[in-house]
Amino acid sequence: MSQKVTVFGLHAVRAILKNHPDRLVELYVSKERQDDSVRDIVNQCHATGVRPQWVPKQALEKRAEGGNHQGVVATVQSPPTLTEHDLPKLLEQSQQAGLFLILDGVTDPHNLGACLRTADAAGVTGVIVPKDKSAQITPTVRKVASGAAENVPLVVVTNLARALRDLQELGVWVYGTAGEATESVYDVDYRGPVALVMGAEGKGMRRLTRETCDDLVSIPLSGSVSSLNVSVASGVCLFEVVRQRNGS
Repeated sequence: MSQKVTVFGLHAVRAILKNHPDRLVELYVSKERQDDSVRDIVNQCHATGVRPQWVPKQALEKRAEGGNHQGVVATVQSPPTLTEHDLPKLLEQSQQAGLFLILDGVTDPHNLGACLRTADAAGVTGVIVPKDKSAQITPTVRKVASGAAENVPLVVVTNLARALRDLQELGVWVYGTAGEATESVYDVDYRGPVALVMGAEGKGMRRLTRETCDDLVSIPLSGSVSSLNVSVASGVCLFEVVRQRNGS
């Protein structure tokens, strides 16, 4: 039986109602919010057969554990957890050449949420994270992702290096990002199935992850900073793939 999880924030709750209305269990709405954005969510909720519950703001803050709920908090059935065994199916279902974003050691939930949002915008096949020493899906991640956590397949693997090898056996070329790499992210052909590995800000990829990659690439930086936030770096790399695949 799937677990019940909390989703809060206008974008995240709206994404549930739009894409997975069957997963909605309960919706709590602040009595203090009567604007069009909230009324639209309430109307969508009625269409699912779930009756919204109007509660004081303090009750929402308790359910959101202090997060910025924007007046709406939902209880939903969580989707089944994807693992490395689901990678072949994800590739098979992809409508274009596979594109995976792999996060190695990204522990900040805000970074994971931002990466999911960027990955959704780029149309990735899936985002892969290790089971340990990594942020996982939480209400905060869902809020920061602005609905992307409900759309992007998140694959949680027990052994990241082994998952990379599984992808390679499926014909996916694995590129790791590293500041010292001599090859620019803009000098690579990404039109085939690819996976982009992003390490934690500062530490970068772990040694075994780095050694398992097929190639290493770097993002050219012109200013004084030595690195980018992982979600920004993910956006730079992912949208270079999108640019090439769109023929621009």
